[in-house]
Amino acid sequence: MAEERRKSTSAEEPKGTMTVKEAGHIGGEKTAETHGHEFYEEIGHKGGQRVRELIQEGKKLEGEEPAKKTSRGRGAEEESSRR
Repeated sequence: MAEERRKSTSAEEPKGTMTVKEAGHIGGEKTAETHGHEFYEEIGHKGGQRVRELIQEGKKLEGEEPAKKTSRGRGAEEESSRR
């Protein structure tokens, strides 16, 4: 496993010894403090909508029609392959 680093003051270690993981963790904590739960819900929703748009655009470029959903929520091709 990755080596664990202990928290230190700037006097103990020279500047620039923080790992990317540590920096991301600190940044994530700061964002959570300043924005709150609703912020994460909103950006998650926006991200999901964008992914849906990109998938639809990709299917248009390939000349495919989006698969129609069956009552079980599977695409028509997926449903026929299960039979």
